[in-house]
Amino acid sequence: MKYALSMLALMVPVAAMAWPWSTDMMNQPSIKPQETDHGIIHQFPARSVPVTGMPTKVANREEAQKLVNPVPATAASIKTGRTLFRIYCAACHGFDGKASSPVSPKIGAIDLTMDYVQKDLTEGWIFGTITFGSAIMPAYGKPGEGGGANDLSVEERWHVVNYVRNALVTEPITNMAVTQ
Repeated sequence: MKYALSMLALMVPVAAMAWPWSTDMMNQPSIKPQETDHGIIHQFPARSVPVTGMPTKVANREEAQKLVNPVPATAASIKTGRTLFRIYCAACHGFDGKASSPVSPKIGAIDLTMDYVQKDLTEGWIFGTITFGSAIMPAYGKPGEGGGANDLSVEERWHVVNYVRNALVTEPITNMAVTQ
């Protein structure tokens, strides 16, 4: 009897491993969307996220000056840019972009609504400043250096540029909360 119970106790872990939940993700069937099954091309799974890329092809802020914004300044892009601006930029530049935050005078943040930024600087230069930083501003996406917790993707940086150039000056700031 003791022998039978000890054998049963040893078999329970083995039996538990044979259940369907013991399968590993590496041992699952996979079908690439481009593969065909009898002439039928499989669609991307629902809620899948396509991987797109807009690689940064510049080594520094000066080279970025010539870049042309590949993201159209649509309402959706400006809305995304506004949200990102309020998360990453407003702490220093203020929610209105006029260097109105409490830390602005201490760190020398510039007013992003002045004509110099809005008319004289190229969108590429603004993108390069976000990407590589400046004297006191941190970089939010240096290519080829791994990436930090605060890094914005290339597309996110272009959304911020769209917001700064197309809505920051004209948008009234009614409250400081991020609105959806």
